[in-house]
Amino acid sequence: MPDAAPQRSDALKNREAILQVAHDALAESPDASLNSIAKRAGVGAGTLYRHFPTREALILEVYRHDIGRLVDSVPDVLAAHAPLDALRHWFTTLAAYVRLKHGLGDALHTAAAQEIVDATYAPVTAAIGRLLDACERAGEVRPGLDPADVLLLMSCLWRTPGDPAGAAQADRLLELAIDGFRRVRG
Repeated sequence: MPDAAPQRSDALKNREAILQVAHDALAESPDASLNSIAKRAGVGAGTLYRHFPTREALILEVYRHDIGRLVDSVPDVLAAHAPLDALRHWFTTLAAYVRLKHGLGDALHTAAAQEIVDATYAPVTAAIGRLLDACERAGEVRPGLDPADVLLLMSCLWRTPGDPAGAAQADRLLELAIDGFRRVRG
């Protein structure tokens, strides 16, 4: 099958606007309508449906887009923060994205959703590996932590409620996990 023609710059701009607005709208309310998202993005409903023919397609692309941006942010996060603070910041952001995904219900319990989760797993664990390597080089965590183990352990962060009490609990859990990652000093 031949490659699809590249999208025009205005089509790419519309797609990015839709994804950003959809991220914000779905974070505010998982029930946000596609028409309200199109309106907020400054595009017509037809434009939204050309890019994302179903609600599920939009939700899944928002998740994939968010995770891709987060994975790509590792160098910037490390440049802006000390390694351990970068790890904290990055996992807090990941938890917010995954918490949003979990709040979207049935749309994320499909084969297509599992494909997206599977496709993002390797890039996410690679990003965690880069963060852990920076922390290890700085002497802030013990050597040899497995990024997949750290991801599984940190999954507790997105299982906390999305309210202030849940955020405080997530902060406490994050610090407990980081204490476990620290280099044993003797």
